[in-house]
Amino acid sequence: MKQLSGLDSSFLYSETNNAPMHISTVSILDPSTAPGGKVRFKEIIEHIKGRLHLADYYRQKVVRVPFDADFPYWVNDEHFDPEYHIRHYALPAPGDWRQFCILLARINSRGLDLTRPLWEAYVIEGLDNIEGMPKGCFALLTKNHHAAIDGTSSAEIGATLCDTTNEAMVLQDDSNWAPQTVPSDYELLTRAHFNNLMQPMKFMELIQKSIPAFSKAMDMVTKGEIAAPGDVPKTRFNDAVSQHRIFEGLTFSLAEMKSVRALVAGVTVNDVIVTVIGGGMRRYLEAKSELPTISMVAQCPINVRDDSDKVGGNQIASMSVEMGTHISDAVERLLHVHTSTSNGKRYNQAIGAKIMTDFTNATTSNLMSLGAKVATENSLANQLEHKYNCAITNVPGPQIPLYIKGAKILGGWGLGPIMNGNGLFHTVGSYCGEVNLGITACRVMMPDPSFYRECIQASYDELINLVAEKQTERREESATVTTTDNLDTTKKVMAKAEVTQTETTKPALTKTESVKPVAAKTNSAKPTATKAVKATAKPKPTKRGRAQSAVTRSFSTKPTEL
Repeated sequence: MKQLSGLDSSFLYSETNNAPMHISTVSILDPSTAPGGKVRFKEIIEHIKGRLHLADYYRQKVVRVPFDADFPYWVNDEHFDPEYHIRHYALPAPGDWRQFCILLARINSRGLDLTRPLWEAYVIEGLDNIEGMPKGCFALLTKNHHAAIDGTSSAEIGATLCDTTNEAMVLQDDSNWAPQTVPSDYELLTRAHFNNLMQPMKFMELIQKSIPAFSKAMDMVTKGEIAAPGDVPKTRFNDAVSQHRIFEGLTFSLAEMKSVRALVAGVTVNDVIVTVIGGGMRRYLEAKSELPTISMVAQCPINVRDDSDKVGGNQIASMSVEMGTHISDAVERLLHVHTSTSNGKRYNQAIGAKIMTDFTNATTSNLMSLGAKVATENSLANQLEHKYNCAITNVPGPQIPLYIKGAKILGGWGLGPIMNGNGLFHTVGSYCGEVNLGITACRVMMPDPSFYRECIQASYDELINLVAEKQTERREESATVTTTDNLDTTKKVMAKAEVTQTETTKPALTKTESVKPVAAKTNSAKPTATKAVKATAKPKPTKRGRAQSAVTRSFSTKPTEL
């Protein structure tokens, strides 16, 4: 048996009927690339069955300790039935985007069965009228509990179902998996007793390790090297959530996202994403006369996982970022976001992002469970001071095409968990040169998801248009500089030619001036002098230089890597 960490357990303890704690991912696939041009539901089942051994939690269930006296355990499910976890849906005609979003929201609103392995998969057909997608495509939606995975490990586990070619690989199960009997309550409580005896010592060790880090951070705040977190306004998204959900998705160009960095030096793609979302939230709340006068704040999870452990469990910390929603100018908002993210990174580096995760793991299980119950039963989400207004998570994806059972993945979005006090979640991923933004929210808080989607799109278009204007200005400046340089070069060549001509004729004139006629002599001398002048005054031919452009400029929008 493997025990859950404190952070993993917190997602189980905080789950309610209105706030299930799972992460979902949906991908749209084109079956025309598969052998024979079709993929059947039973083939998807067999494909998933052949990959279950790549992640232990696919075949494990959670066993909680009586009275939550200790963190739960993963146990191999003795009644594991993979076909229970894989379901089949089809949209009715016409099968458009709005129907698709409604179905995804309904599936996502239902919690997982906590007595079974914590995942489900849904094959959805009938997507015949979604703009930009070919007829006959289908979707694959997966739900995984947050107690088992975080955003990064979710991407890694999702990749286990994929191949890099349309020929599906056959993988052998070498895990020696075997079902396990659930431990008795006595055994679980005995384990809990010994674990809890060691918990105070672990906590004191963590305190000793963290004091220097916190002292360093406070010293940096005192010296003004980093800014202390500011106030967070309350919005419609910071209340108790209902059982109902909405989903929306947008797709942007990664190259265009990177080109926005030309507006403000040093900004990252993450800064651009937060700025776009901030602009969308500003438009949405302004239309409802609910825009706060101070900046709204986003919670941005930080991955603290190392390369040795890419799959399973949660290894994340958190950073608060001001979204600049109080700023109307898009470029100024981008600069504000960049300043806030830079400050947040320095703050987390000073403390050490992993220390905050360690504190969660050092908290006793019964205290964590009791705190979650009290908060839920007393609706503390309505009363406590809020630390952020929404969540934004960014998990980079592969930039090469992936396939499932030969069907090519065309794109996809994530659906994040919302909870009391945070009813709006944005998931950001990248795939094959595109940035995909998934929006999950409480339907009561956001009854008009299409309008919010329009607000996000308008915020993105504003930044891209500013980049286009910047590029036009640079081209005009380049053309002006080139024309000026050509004119200057021409003038210099002509001036040089005139000087050359003058210098060429000057010796002849000097020679002519040296002939002095004698007044006392007869006029016979005059023709001689005149002849000499005529002979020598004729200038020698000179070659004029031709002006050539020495300046050639071109503006390139080719992005550099982050």
